[in-house]
Amino acid sequence: MGLTSASTGKGAVDSFLNIKKGDITVALMGNPNVGKSTLFNYLTGMRQHTGNWPGKTVTGAVGSYTYKNREITLVDLPGCYSVNSHSPEEEVARDYLLGGDADVTVVVCDATALERNLILAMQTIELTGNVIVCVNLMDEAAKKGIKIDAPLLSQELGVPVACITARKGKGTDALSYCIIKEKENKKSPQGQLKTTEQTVKYAEEVAKLCVKSEKRTDRDEKIDKVLTGKWAFLFMGLLILGVFWLTITGANSVSGVLSTMLFKTEEWLNQGLMLINTPDFLREMIVFGGYRMLIWVVSVMLPPMAIFFPLFTLLEDLGYLPRVAFNLDRCFKGCGACGKQALTMCMGFGCNAAGVVGARIIDSPRERLIAIITNSLVPCNGRFPALISIICVFLVSGAFMSSVTLLCAVGLGVLMTFLASLFLSKTFLKGEPSSFVLELPPYRKPQIGKVIVRSIFDRTVFVLGRAVVTAIPAGIILWLCANINVGGESVFSHLCNFLAPIGKLMRLDGVIIAAFILGFPANETVIPIMLMGYMSGTVLSDSVTLSSLRDVLILNGWDTVTAVNMIIFFLFHWPCATTLITVYKETKSAKWTLLSFMLPTSIGVILCVLINSVLNLLA
Repeated sequence: MGLTSASTGKGAVDSFLNIKKGDITVALMGNPNVGKSTLFNYLTGMRQHTGNWPGKTVTGAVGSYTYKNREITLVDLPGCYSVNSHSPEEEVARDYLLGGDADVTVVVCDATALERNLILAMQTIELTGNVIVCVNLMDEAAKKGIKIDAPLLSQELGVPVACITARKGKGTDALSYCIIKEKENKKSPQGQLKTTEQTVKYAEEVAKLCVKSEKRTDRDEKIDKVLTGKWAFLFMGLLILGVFWLTITGANSVSGVLSTMLFKTEEWLNQGLMLINTPDFLREMIVFGGYRMLIWVVSVMLPPMAIFFPLFTLLEDLGYLPRVAFNLDRCFKGCGACGKQALTMCMGFGCNAAGVVGARIIDSPRERLIAIITNSLVPCNGRFPALISIICVFLVSGAFMSSVTLLCAVGLGVLMTFLASLFLSKTFLKGEPSSFVLELPPYRKPQIGKVIVRSIFDRTVFVLGRAVVTAIPAGIILWLCANINVGGESVFSHLCNFLAPIGKLMRLDGVIIAAFILGFPANETVIPIMLMGYMSGTVLSDSVTLSSLRDVLILNGWDTVTAVNMIIFFLFHWPCATTLITVYKETKSAKWTLLSFMLPTSIGVILCVLINSVLNLLA
């Protein structure tokens, strides 16, 4: 069993054509958010993100499983609404089907919205032979009083129909049996593609005939009246505030304990290296450079991530994040951008690089560029721990007020995203905003176990692993810079002195600016680098908890304005190396990559200089 990921475009099709196949190759088609990837994961046993998110899958995946001694290879194609090529996802799916590499095509449909899903199914039947219509989410349909006449639907469409509940594995054996039977009976496409209007009309007729719905009060509609109505933004703010409060409360109580424990292991490592007669220079570089930086990254980052990511994933699994995008749709249109940018911005809260890739769901090249260039204006998971630390130890006390301050910081990032989008749409990327239809998925009972596992392995471990890989060499480099003297001062001191005038303009200092530059590979290392630069010219001498961090900062000239400007510059500075590389891969343009670097940095510098200048005038 294996996995091959392929990006959208012609390259994706080529990579699928060259994969190692089993006895039967099956293409999985479907609209976004119909449970296609959930079915893929259940059958193959592979771990792939299956969040309740429209348009989440912008890449394809390949896996295999065995049924009745037959090896079946599944190709999970990007979710799309039509085979008519309007976006990279639709182009990949259509080109793969036309390539004839799949023996059977399974079109996964949402039982609660069958009429809309039948459009893609009918187009696929006309485009290729050996199609199976797989009606998923039968449990959700039952809750809504929806009944589907599968035999009649099969008769109307002229293809087999399998009804399943993928998340529980119900009906998957019948689906696998249908796949084997279809492979044995090679069929041709049913004919030329009808016009969209004809297909929509036919889908309506078939749905009326095969779908019966009991009159029930729709729970989702009642909830949506609150979550997407006139109080939507208030509720959204309160919900996010609650997430921040839980994160800060838990992180503050754990971070100090974790730091103390890890610094104890540092003593053991130091003693162990001394026992094996490690040269002093090498021992100190490893322990007080690489390992100490690692300790700081883990103790500062791990507690908030371990709390924030499961809560964020829970909102995703419940189906709330698409409502956030729905609420922000009008705001983005007013800025000359596409409403889908709300989706990519929400992805950016997890990882800006993921948000950049997620911009593929936007059809318009102009609007896609706006979403890519502005994505780093919202804080990613690598910046949240640092923001929480600065807010808690310097600006305000108490979890509630810290949460409110963090919410204001995030709100500032969202506001700047709107303003920057408006600026780009009026200057570099002029044009009219396009409209789109956002599918609001049904609310679903979260799978707590999967949420925890997915948030830990897909997000916490991934981000922490990236930070660890970056932190160790960064700590070693910083230690060397602090211990190599040139002209009576260390290399690090020379760098800080050189950057001090720039920092002074922003009410920061040379150490802070140096920390941002050295932390370019990963935002997670900025605060540890800054602390190692402050706490002696060589190494961090003692364990520092969040409670003692304020004293360290005050001793190095921090005041309230410095803390505020530090937060602003943390919100608005150049994207990390991973995000910039992703921007270049997506745009294939040095020009847009440079603009992605300069736009947030310019905003951060201007705001910090403006605040400092106003305060100097008032003084």
